[in-house]
Amino acid sequence: MAITEHRDIEKGDNKGLEDLVEPLIDDSPKDCKETNQNGSISMVLLSTAVAVCGSLEFGSCVGYSAPVQSDISIDLNLSVAEYSLFGSIVTIGAMIGAITSGRIADTIGRKGAMALSAVFCIAGWLAIFSSMGSILLDTGRFFTGYGIGIFSFVVPIYIAEIAPKNLRGGLTTLNQLMIVTGSSISFLLGTVVSWRTLALTGLVPCILLLVGLLFIPESPRWLAKVGREVEFERSLRKLRGAKADIFAEADEIHETILTLQSLPRARLLDLFNAKYIKPVIIAVGLMVCQQSGGINGIGFYASETFQTAGLSSGKAGTIAYALIQIPVTMIGVVLMDKSGRRALLMVSSSGTFLGCFLAGTSFFFKGQAIFLEWVPLLAVSGVLVFIASFSIGMGAVPWLIMSEIFPLHIKGAAGSLAVLVNWFGAWAVSYSFNFLINWSPAGTFWLFSGFSVLTVIFVARFVPETKGKSLEEIQVSINK
Repeated sequence: MAITEHRDIEKGDNKGLEDLVEPLIDDSPKDCKETNQNGSISMVLLSTAVAVCGSLEFGSCVGYSAPVQSDISIDLNLSVAEYSLFGSIVTIGAMIGAITSGRIADTIGRKGAMALSAVFCIAGWLAIFSSMGSILLDTGRFFTGYGIGIFSFVVPIYIAEIAPKNLRGGLTTLNQLMIVTGSSISFLLGTVVSWRTLALTGLVPCILLLVGLLFIPESPRWLAKVGREVEFERSLRKLRGAKADIFAEADEIHETILTLQSLPRARLLDLFNAKYIKPVIIAVGLMVCQQSGGINGIGFYASETFQTAGLSSGKAGTIAYALIQIPVTMIGVVLMDKSGRRALLMVSSSGTFLGCFLAGTSFFFKGQAIFLEWVPLLAVSGVLVFIASFSIGMGAVPWLIMSEIFPLHIKGAAGSLAVLVNWFGAWAVSYSFNFLINWSPAGTFWLFSGFSVLTVIFVARFVPETKGKSLEEIQVSINK
């Protein structure tokens, strides 16, 4: 049972734990209060900026394979099956990273988990850069996958645990913004530099992250959970401001921890208990919906998709694909805490349906040899509508909701399960995409559009609105 639920029954108190900016009891002068707020927000923003370097690395990794497919295949003499393995093995590494991410983050902390991820990614990029054959190439890709598998869990969790509730949606969405930024940078650089040079650019976010971790605090909730009291108080002060009254909020966090410690340690089978099955269904369902729409197939092999549609070169379409992601994701960041999570998911999945339907129709026209002059335009338009729609909601919101809906004591196990499902779906789509396209390009995109319709139905039926609620208030609303 969440601690807010406990307080509501025992004390009638529905104050959440996420009001990170202001003390619960405001007896400070106005100018002092404003100074404390600014100091708190500055440290929260700095901590978020460092954490999303992991998201930038995530994007750099998943965006790497699209622009370099032709060059790597020629230089290393790879077959379609061998390149499909290279493109998709990153998701196998990420699945293993997902399985271990919750336990790693709970054992060595959120900062420790991010540092470990960066080390694996650095090793992976160096292996790819040095590879002269498929073995070292695939090994490097696997290592980067393991690293981003951990990043995909720990970055949104860390941000959600340090951010004030009125900014939590926007700050957590920066995770997705930096993912698409990293992907777009890889797409653009891949059109002008060699695949070995592009691999070296993947080292930059890791280095920035490792340096930045020296200057930001650990999550105070994790520190309280493991009993590191001195560091807990120091972290809380950094996030609130040196002159802020942290005692009331520290007491609230300790009350939460005491309640959590009275509960048994969560195991994987515990997630299917009636108390937790609703958030598990929501989180896992959203991850299935995100991947079944085809994002990793379309994204990993965008250049080849455009060429299949009849473009003389896939580079123009790839550049357009890269450029459209960032501004649309920024719009999603702005709308996240204004329009709400559910509305963005509904609009986003409706748009991905339209985009895939248009792309599928273009390939149908090509197969029937009708309206051939419209085929390239329809294909490019469909893919761009798809990525714009995905970027505004389906890219970011499932990760945000995953970080919000689980009680702290099951967050590690439940988050690992959700991320594992996500990466398994990513592998299934990315590995099968080339084979599906060879089977039927039109059928492939129409299949993805059908899954987008199912996503709209799932969101309407199961997903709650979490905008403007503390993490504890969300637990109460889900368990009603």
